[in-house]
Amino acid sequence: MTTLKVGIADHEEMNDRTGQVVAGEKKPAPGDPTVWFVSTESFAQVLSTGNRELLRIIDEQAPESVDELAKIAGRAQSNVSRTLKTMAGYGLIRMEKGRGLKLTPKLAYDHVELVLPLTAAKAPQKVKGGQQ
Repeated sequence: MTTLKVGIADHEEMNDRTGQVVAGEKKPAPGDPTVWFVSTESFAQVLSTGNRELLRIIDEQAPESVDELAKIAGRAQSNVSRTLKTMAGYGLIRMEKGRGLKLTPKLAYDHVELVLPLTAAKAPQKVKGGQQ
């Protein structure tokens, strides 16, 4: 498996970054995050202890359906389904076609690396004479 790099950026920062990439003004570096959260709180919610337990169960017990995962985890199927949809949206898991009409949750990554600058990047300051 591989490591998913995630970053934290508010909506404005994400929109600016996306606009720069689309306009060709910025090219993402190889080490840049591929998934973004709007806050450390949203990151913590998605990867809460209970949700990491679901990931562990998927890895170790390979449930064949969302319903089976919910039973193993002792959680309501609707809750597990909603959680898996969120995790899939962030690329943490993927849902594969299982038996019949059932979907089978599969891990997409076995590690997450958080890229979190502790201070905002500052624009270069102009110095006397107009040089940077």
